[in-house]
Amino acid sequence: MNTLVLLRHGQSQWNLENRFTGFHDIDLSDLGREEARQAGLRLKSAGIKFDQVFTSTLQRAYHTAEIALENAGQADLLNTMIRHDDLRERDYGDLTGLNKDETRAKFGDEQVHIWRRSYDVNPPGGESLQDVVENRVRPYYTANIKPLVDGGKNVLIAAHGNSLRGILIVLGAETPDTINAAEMETGVPLVFELENGKILRRYALKDALAA
Repeated sequence: MNTLVLLRHGQSQWNLENRFTGFHDIDLSDLGREEARQAGLRLKSAGIKFDQVFTSTLQRAYHTAEIALENAGQADLLNTMIRHDDLRERDYGDLTGLNKDETRAKFGDEQVHIWRRSYDVNPPGGESLQDVVENRVRPYYTANIKPLVDGGKNVLIAAHGNSLRGILIVLGAETPDTINAAEMETGVPLVFELENGKILRRYALKDALAA
């Protein structure tokens, strides 16, 4: 049996300010750094040790990976951690930087919900979740991560809400019809236990805060 862990970055400064972030390279908030620390402590407590770590090229993701690994006692993996653009957050296009509440007031709740949660509708100038899955996440996962997972390696992917939701679809753990219900909480490791590439168990490491 081996383990695949998906870790959404800790709270970013723009998460805190309730803005659409997308490709904008904003760093973690103080709470986000603490969430990353807690994620590392939870991974350590669970006894999960990784062979390889993947993250996006946006600092809120790779800083989360760095903090988590240091607190999990696996800082040696920082030297081999792989960052790639294909694991970046969904591009929100013209919505990037806008406050979500103000955007709802301007365009209406229903339209903003469609832009955020529909599978195949693009926000103006941006990507749909389907674009993220088919143009970036599926090709990258299939070529670079799946061979390690299928080979029995323990892998951590520290990325973003939508790129990780895309991986859930690629794994077959969710479908375009069920993905809306799959929330990725900031700083909470989502663990998949696998055998021969098949998912045996899925659970979140979100019990009481570590000391």
